[in-house]
Amino acid sequence: MNGPEMIVLIVLITAIAGVLRARYGVVRTGRGKEEVYIGNRHDNAEAERLRGEVRQLKDRIAVLERIVTDGDRNRGLALEREIEALREDKEARP
Repeated sequence: MNGPEMIVLIVLITAIAGVLRARYGVVRTGRGKEEVYIGNRHDNAEAERLRGEVRQLKDRIAVLERIVTDGDRNRGLALEREIEALREDKEARP
């Protein structure tokens, strides 16, 4: 095998390897590390929707924590009593 044939063979192998890597979602992250990316745009949209939902739930939890911990101590006690009454009511039902 002479020089030009060897160069063509190397370029061909590199091109095929690049196509296969793209096909199977192999992504080079740096310094030789490679990760396989599995998913499509639908999965990304679903993940983004779930992130938004988690963000909303965290905001709601923060508001509830603020309601319970801030403000008048008597209001906190009244709220605590209401929560306990709801728990007892739930336990009393079969």
